[in-house]
Amino acid sequence: MKLAKILLLFIALAIIGCAEKENPSFTRDDLVLIPKPKSLKLNSGSFEVTKSTKIVIPQDSLASVSSILNDLFKKAAGFELETSADRNSENSIQLKINSEIAKEAYTLNVTSERVVLEANSKLGFVYGMETIRQLLPKEIESASKISNIGWYIPNVEISDAPQYSYRGNMLDVSRHFFRKEYIKKHIDRLAFLKLNTFHFHLVDDQGWRIEIKKYPKLTEVGAFRGDQEDRPWNARTKNDPDAKATFGGFYTQDDIKEIVAYAQEKGIRVIPEIEMPAHVMSAIASYPWLSCTGEPIAVPSGGIWPITDIYCAGKETTFEFLEDVLTEVMKLFPGEYIHVGGDEATKTNWKTCPDCQRRIKEEGLADEDELQSYFMKRIEKFLNENNRILIGWDEILEGGLPEEATVMSWRGFEGGWEASKQGHDVIMTPTDHLYFDYYQGSPDNEPVAFNAFTSLKRVYEFRPVLDSMSVAQKKHVLGGQANLWAEYVPTEEHSEYMLFPRLAALAEVVWSPEEQLNWDDFSVRIRKMMERFEVMGINYAKSAYAVQPESDIDLETREITIKLKSEFPNTEIRYALNEEQLTAESKVYTTEIKVNADTRLKAAVFKNGKVMGAVLDKTFEFHKAVAKPVSYKYPYNQSYASTGETALVNVLKGSKYFKDGRWQGWIGNPAIVTIDLEEATNVSEVIVGSLEEQGTGIYFPQQLKVEVSKDGNHFEEVASLKRDYQTNASAKIENFKMKFDTQENIQFVRVSIEPLAKTPNGGGAWLFLDEIQVK
Repeated sequence: MKLAKILLLFIALAIIGCAEKENPSFTRDDLVLIPKPKSLKLNSGSFEVTKSTKIVIPQDSLASVSSILNDLFKKAAGFELETSADRNSENSIQLKINSEIAKEAYTLNVTSERVVLEANSKLGFVYGMETIRQLLPKEIESASKISNIGWYIPNVEISDAPQYSYRGNMLDVSRHFFRKEYIKKHIDRLAFLKLNTFHFHLVDDQGWRIEIKKYPKLTEVGAFRGDQEDRPWNARTKNDPDAKATFGGFYTQDDIKEIVAYAQEKGIRVIPEIEMPAHVMSAIASYPWLSCTGEPIAVPSGGIWPITDIYCAGKETTFEFLEDVLTEVMKLFPGEYIHVGGDEATKTNWKTCPDCQRRIKEEGLADEDELQSYFMKRIEKFLNENNRILIGWDEILEGGLPEEATVMSWRGFEGGWEASKQGHDVIMTPTDHLYFDYYQGSPDNEPVAFNAFTSLKRVYEFRPVLDSMSVAQKKHVLGGQANLWAEYVPTEEHSEYMLFPRLAALAEVVWSPEEQLNWDDFSVRIRKMMERFEVMGINYAKSAYAVQPESDIDLETREITIKLKSEFPNTEIRYALNEEQLTAESKVYTTEIKVNADTRLKAAVFKNGKVMGAVLDKTFEFHKAVAKPVSYKYPYNQSYASTGETALVNVLKGSKYFKDGRWQGWIGNPAIVTIDLEEATNVSEVIVGSLEEQGTGIYFPQQLKVEVSKDGNHFEEVASLKRDYQTNASAKIENFKMKFDTQENIQFVRVSIEPLAKTPNGGGAWLFLDEIQVK
């Protein structure tokens, strides 16, 4: 009996021991997969990756796929998984070739004994491995060893395939040059999100970035420009062709080969863009004979508009040059596509160029638009003879589309719609959804960007096909692409900030079935994915967490109503007023806030007691001129009228975004504003709020003057302020304060604000005002 009890106790302990070793189960909330798979079933239990786990590879050509996991495990876990051909191994991640599966599709079956990944191509195996990566704990992304963690993969059954064959991202390395190492890191991240195309914008006015051995000056001269990084992009001055240029860089042909080979291992195709006939001042600076005039020019350091220095379409030497360049490019990039730009060509010089006019006559062309069409068709013919397909921006539609060209539609969806109607393949990349050089949050809290908005949600709302397309047209839509132009992106950290998390939103839209796309669901997963981005060392933007205020004033009651929201739904917003500190214990925002006196508002999104994103810090200042009648000597420009004649006395101030509806603008005239205080009042200070954004032609005033009057007829100057022009590379708001001895029984205050007489580039300067405070 005693022996039986001991045996029973031993069995019980053994059972308990087994239970303790049982792998954990997961919930759907634990699965953070972006893009969302086509179908997913979650089962109980999980598979643990250990030192003894093997990766079973069916053929040598797939051996490199194992590096997707092994590169991570070596750093984060301190061990590397052995590769094997033994399919009978239980503790294994097995890759199996399945000829029944589509090229980019895969299936993934995880049990507690093994992981089985099936695909029909290397691409499918890459995508399946990236899914396994995302199923592992986020700590797998750590650059240093993590202890006391189990590397569990939830037991799942996944069947997955992309919706669109083209899922891309463009990086502009011409406006600002990025190192080879960053490009490779970026390619890793494209693969992580199952994007499959890297569009490499190698040529533009501001820099030629690819070595061409037959034309060495393209990189000796064209890859460098004068350093004007302290100035706004669109306010930079013209460079001297004889001045030494030091700012820039380029990729050698060996660099390009390394990048392309690296991308191929990650399942990413690389499409080079060699611009023509415009955006080529870097080439013309290198070889002036490429232009119509032959005059020497310098590589510009900033924005150029209109772009008139373009390739001469009349000279045979232009086409000889381009064919030589493209021949070297095609040897470096084995893919089927070559992007040739084709956008924003101002044909002023073509109209007066004897060579271009002769070409128009000889070819029987109607005008310069048809000459551009001739240009692009001739380049397409050369590419087709070399088994390549031409891609161009949607301007290549003008004058007639090359026969087999693919159109990249950027000026909205219209170009893509028209091209697909003509039977051409289309890649959708509309500015209002997929231009990542645009702001993703309020400029008050964001780094300098192009003056437009593409929020995370706006990206997620993108759909490549239009309801108005026929079935045949829809078949020509290959997919979508996000573009990051680099005029305002000088560093790799800034580049990451503009790309993430928006790139994840695009990745899901072009991969996952449209009927599964759901912003509320995505917003939950992307917030968790941001935690993985953190471990990955990505400098991602938290802009979607920012509190977005909406305020309005009742001018009769002088009461302001404030509403708060964030881009993410169901967030916890807390706020504090005046001297209160903003903490995790502050009031939770549930309904609109009303104020009728000087108020400082601070608000932020909180999660688990921690501030997420930028803190809103806004002050509403009431003053003696609020809601008083205002008259103008020179009317404000109707394009920037704000809320009309009470805009400068309504307490509601503008942001750094000049199109926010809070700014009044003048150009060509000063702002001379008279405020009727409607009763005798003592005044001692006037404050004028102004915006400067030199890149868009908006400058702080040069001179300000305050005059007061008791009767509206006789005015006396009581204060003035002069300021000198200063270079300013970013948007800035300044309150110009003019204090003076107290003036008693004043009813009228006249403020004269003189704009900058002339911008550094010689044009007229805009003057922007949001409030005139009288105290």
